[in-house]
Amino acid sequence: MKKRIYLFILSFGFLACAQTEDTSIQNIDEDYKYDVLVDNIEIPWGFDFFDDGSIIVTAKSGQVYHYKNGETTNIGEIPNVYNRGQGGLLDVKIHPDYPNKPWIYFTLASTTGEEEGGHTALIRAKLENNQITNIEQLYKASPNTTKGVHFGSRLVFDRDGYLFMSIGERGAREVNPQDITRDGGKIYRFHDDGSIPTDNPFYDEKDAKKAIYSYGHRNPQGMDLHPETGKVWIHEHGPRGGDEINIIEKGENYGWPVVSYGINYDGTEFTDETSKPGMKQPFYYWVPSIAPSGMTFVTSDKYPDLKGDILAGSLKFQYLEHLAIDENGVNKRVKLLDQIGRVRSVKQGKDGFIYVGVEGVGLIKMLPKS
Repeated sequence: MKKRIYLFILSFGFLACAQTEDTSIQNIDEDYKYDVLVDNIEIPWGFDFFDDGSIIVTAKSGQVYHYKNGETTNIGEIPNVYNRGQGGLLDVKIHPDYPNKPWIYFTLASTTGEEEGGHTALIRAKLENNQITNIEQLYKASPNTTKGVHFGSRLVFDRDGYLFMSIGERGAREVNPQDITRDGGKIYRFHDDGSIPTDNPFYDEKDAKKAIYSYGHRNPQGMDLHPETGKVWIHEHGPRGGDEINIIEKGENYGWPVVSYGINYDGTEFTDETSKPGMKQPFYYWVPSIAPSGMTFVTSDKYPDLKGDILAGSLKFQYLEHLAIDENGVNKRVKLLDQIGRVRSVKQGKDGFIYVGVEGVGLIKMLPKS
């Protein structure tokens, strides 16, 4: 009960500034093993679960795969994928009322638009006869750019049926994240048909991007729904230092690049501000950066020592991180699956097992301790 009360309070931000400077990781847990389920996808960027236990998986290169009964089938290729740098086919989310609403949603770096290069797009499609069909583009950020960085992008449905999408600031930190008339560096909220809710915070503001739900983000590549509060939580890449976990609130500004706990990659400072009125503080920040990608809350009884906590992948250090949380914040960080490879995605399945997408390895199932 202690953790449940704490998380409810924390979701409203009362304790979000209590972090100390010591964020070093202290422990490695070597007791977790894994099985490789899919080994023919070089970069498994996203995945989601059907009720029958099968799994849909995206490959950054643009292919979509279906894992069922131990077999993996290529079920199609998404068109107009801008596969450059960090761009490509990104996340996938099955409609929560599937198959009554038989839609599957994808984010991708897309070449559609007038300019060269690409920008993040939201599409939906159907799965018919084990092939992707009926592709519809629901939203496309603009303008395209040939920069190969900071596309985002994760998807999550909340309990009210809204679809949330994260988008990176496309390497234009001085232009996009603080400007609500521009795409990039935002969290968006949609209806499931791609239309924009009229109660979005900037819907009636002149020239604003109406899909914006929050802004001031850098490059969010982890997102999940808190299992008790129903809040959307994200993590996002900082620069050198300053990766963050944030609890998303309607209309709020999360500060990038005006405030940050990080510095430039060359060691120079770009801001001396870590807080400012009107800008939300992170729930947690990493120093040094781990380059986080993929995030899930653990609710399963299959992993008693992880239950109630957060798992996040590390691209930079190639492990899965367990962030243990209590009434004082993040009280412990533990490496799991150390040196497995660049962890791109992590999610708890409907069967209670933890699944992880690892670059160069594939899609794996993490086994409970024996």
